Amino acid sequence: MQRSRVMHLAELNIGKFKYPTSDARMAGFMDNLDRVNALAERAEGFVWRLKGDNNNATEFRIGDDMAVNLSVWTDAKSLENYVFKTVHVQFYKRREEWFNLMEKPHMVFWWVPEGHQPTLDEAYAKLQDYEKNGASERAFGWAEVMDVERMRSLRCA
Repeated sequence: MQRSRVMHLAELNIGKFKYPTSDARMAGFMDNLDRVNALAERAEGFVWRLKGDNNNATEFRIGDDMAVNLSVWTDAKSLENYVFKTVHVQFYKRREEWFNLMEKPHMVFWWVPEGHQPTLDEAYAKLQDYEKNGASERAFGWAEVMDVERMRSLRCA
């Protein structure tokens, strides 16, 4: 009997800062990064996040100078709980203060084998795949993630 492979959920979220990170108008975002990132790392289901020498990902850029948030979670429900049921949601609701409105997809999900830490190139390719082809088993959005979780819960009930 072959053992099934454990898969985790990778996510990439991009945005274009409205102002330089040193600008006083960015203080509400920048001054809380360590707190929000520490909360993520303590959250149930958290596996890994991209971070540089400054303990966050503000030094990384992809595409058209887009800031990134790249992380891995055991499952979609854990990520959803962190994003919408912790203090993180307060900053999520204020995102338009710090980021320009995006007209194309700015978030993508995909499954990775347990232990895999995606690269920015890999993540950007997933976002481009999702933008070009729509949701597939290779790259998908929140709606598809939550449908998978709903199906799992129904199957387990």
